[in-house]
Amino acid sequence: MLHLIQNDPHVPPGILDDLLRERGAAFRTVRLDSGETLPAPGEASSCIVLGGFMGVRDAARYPFLDLLKVFMADAARREKPLLGICLGGQLLASALGAEVRSGSRGERGVCDVSLTEAAPDDPLFAGLPGIFPVFQWHGDSFDLPAGAVHLASSPACPGQAFRFGALAWGLQFHPEVNVEIAADWSRRTGAGREAVEYFRRQEETCKRFARRLLGNFLGVAGFR
Repeated sequence: MLHLIQNDPHVPPGILDDLLRERGAAFRTVRLDSGETLPAPGEASSCIVLGGFMGVRDAARYPFLDLLKVFMADAARREKPLLGICLGGQLLASALGAEVRSGSRGERGVCDVSLTEAAPDDPLFAGLPGIFPVFQWHGDSFDLPAGAVHLASSPACPGQAFRFGALAWGLQFHPEVNVEIAADWSRRTGAGREAVEYFRRQEETCKRFARRLLGNFLGVAGFR
């Protein structure tokens, strides 16, 4: 069973929910933000960890973050399919010993990411072009863990994607987000409408690439 880990009530699965249902995937959403507990190590066959407005160093306020890091490191080393998105990617990087920088290399709105020379051979990025648009909303950023394969970068933030081992990926961008989620984040942060309106105009293009990437992960996890 795939476990979808939600850390923040305002960072939901977005288009992931539709994709999982389309694939007929057996999945469970674990609401850590509502006090639910992580599955036992052997219970999750694969896992997607969503983002959140907190940071990796906020475990004093959100104690589940440290438990989640241990869970993710264990999943990565067991070579179970694992995808960390934004905060999820930062937690994976931190769990594997990399630095996560607060207030560094932040991005908001649609921007292009460029794939590295290693990405065409990576199953997560199969069928994606060398440069494609994604939605971003982050203030912190991760460095690459030792031994990880660098897969994507942007001009403002080199660490956009990595793979650790065979089946664990960390992303900085948000392939799951739709315009409704982006508009909610804009309202909550007072960020203004410009980035959201541009995303609205680019949503179908971004969604096409996002569905391919997320679909690739679900294929690796056994949901084709």
